[in-house]
Amino acid sequence: MVSAPHHLAARAGLRVLEDGGNAIEAMIAAAATIVAVYPHMNALGGDNVWLLDAPGGEPIGIDACGAAAGLADIGYYRGQGLDEIPSRGPQAALTVAGALSGWQAALAVSRDQWGGTLPLERLLEDAVHYARDGIAVTRSQAEATRIKQAEVQDVPGFAETFLMDGKAPTEGARFRQSALAATLERLGRDGLDSFYRGPLARTVAAALERAGSPLRLDDFERHRALRVMPLATQVRGHRVFNLPPPTQGLASLILLAVYDRLGVAEAETFDFVHALVEATKQAFRVRDAQVTDPAYMTVDPESFLTEEALDAMAAAVDRGRAAPWPDAGSDGDTVWLGAIDGQGRSVSFIQSLYWEFGSGVVLEDLGVTWQNRGTSFSLDPERRNPLMPGRRPFHTIQPAGARLDDGRVMVYGAMGGEGQPQTQAVVFARHVLHGQGLQQAVTAPRWLLGRTWGAKTTNLRMENRFDPAVIEALRAAGHDIELTGPFDEVMGHAGAVIRHPSGLIEGAADPRSDGAAAGF
Repeated sequence: MVSAPHHLAARAGLRVLEDGGNAIEAMIAAAATIVAVYPHMNALGGDNVWLLDAPGGEPIGIDACGAAAGLADIGYYRGQGLDEIPSRGPQAALTVAGALSGWQAALAVSRDQWGGTLPLERLLEDAVHYARDGIAVTRSQAEATRIKQAEVQDVPGFAETFLMDGKAPTEGARFRQSALAATLERLGRDGLDSFYRGPLARTVAAALERAGSPLRLDDFERHRALRVMPLATQVRGHRVFNLPPPTQGLASLILLAVYDRLGVAEAETFDFVHALVEATKQAFRVRDAQVTDPAYMTVDPESFLTEEALDAMAAAVDRGRAAPWPDAGSDGDTVWLGAIDGQGRSVSFIQSLYWEFGSGVVLEDLGVTWQNRGTSFSLDPERRNPLMPGRRPFHTIQPAGARLDDGRVMVYGAMGGEGQPQTQAVVFARHVLHGQGLQQAVTAPRWLLGRTWGAKTTNLRMENRFDPAVIEALRAAGHDIELTGPFDEVMGHAGAVIRHPSGLIEGAADPRSDGAAAGF
C-alpha cells in the first residue's frame, strides 16, 4: 500500500508494487510522480528525508538535506545592503537540492538489502508521462498560484512554467511540463548521481548561476546524502522513530512522549487538545533553542529524550491553563508519502521545497523548481542558525514511524511546517492511544499552533468542526483561538499506513488533499 497527497502518485507507487517492486522502489515512483502532479508543493530542486524499516533489523535514516553554497556567507548578503536573506528569487536559491541524492541513497538500500531489481527508468515512467502529457490542475495548485503570483511572477522561469497566458491556471486546466519530462528521462538514462557530478550537473550549475544564485558546480560535487541513525522513544510501550537534526524530528518525539505522561483518558475533549498543545510548546522550546546543523550543536539530542528530561517537561505543563506563546516559528511546504510492501518493509518519506514554489526559480530548459530552504538562515552571527558556507539549514521536514507493542508497523506523517509534529502526534494519539480508526484519526478536525506553509500567524487555529464546548473551554483556559473552515488546507496533508502481524495492510489519506491510499 502507498499513501500520498495526490492520487496519481499513490497509483504510481502501487503500479511498482504490482510489478514486484519493494517499498523503496514504490516510493521513488511516487516521489517522482508527485513532482509532476503537485508541482507547487515540491520539485527535483528540493530536499528529502527517509525512514526505512524492515523486519529483523533496525530502522535506517537517510538525510538528503543540501548545504549552503560556498559563496553564501553573511558578507555576501550584507554587501548587497540586505538585512535578511530574500525569501524569493535567485538569492533565495542558496542551498544544494538534496532530493535526488536521497533517492539514490534509498535505491542503494533497495538494491543491497531489500533485493530491489527494477531499473530507474521504470521507476520514473509515470512521472515522465504526467509531466509530458499533462495533468489536471488541482484546486490546491490553482489557489497557491493565484495567491503567490505577485511574489514570484518576476522570478526567472516562474511565469513561463506556472502561468497560462500570464495568469494563474484554473482548476482542471491541462498543465504540461515538457522540460521537466526531458530532465526526468535524462536522469533515467544517466543515473541520479548525474545531477551532482558530470554533464547534467554542469548544466544545472550554469543555469543557477545565470539566474543569479550563489550556487556553483563545486557545491554539487561536494554533496552526498547521509545515512543516519534515527532517534527513538517509548510511548506507552510503543517504539516511535524520527530523524535527528537538522530536522525537527526531535520535537515530534518530545511532543508525543510528554503528552503520554499527561495521562489523558479520552480524545476530542478539552484535556486532549489542551495537553497536546501544551506538549507542543515544550517540544518547540527545545527545538528552537537547540536544533540546527548537528555539526554545530553542543548538546546530544538524545539527552532530551531521557526519562528525567521528559518527566520535567511534562511536570511543567499546567493542566488547566495555556502557557504564553509569543514564539514565532517558520513556514514550510512539503509532501509526506508512506509505503509498506508485502514483506513488511516500510518507508516514511518527506520531500520539500520549503515554501510553496520554493524560491520561485525554475531552471531554464530543465523545468526544475529550486527550493528556498536557505532563507531560514540568519544574517546575525549570534543567532542559533547563522548563514555559513557549507552549513545545512534547520529543517521542518521529518518522517515518522513506529513499531507498536502488538506487532503492527506504522508509518505516518504530514506536510505543513510547524504543523508536521503536531499532526503526527494527533494522528498517532487518536489511533494508537485512543483507539480511533486510522482514517478517522486523519479526517477528524485538527488544529495548528504556530505557522505552516503560506501562513504568518502563530495563534491556535482550529477547524470549526470541533465541539463548541471544547472551543469555549480552551478559550477560557487562555488559548488564543482562530477558527478556520471545516477541512482547511492550512492544517496540512496527513497520511498513514499500517501493517498488521497477519499481513493485513490499512492506509489513510487526507481529505484536505487530492490524495489516496492505494493498495492490493
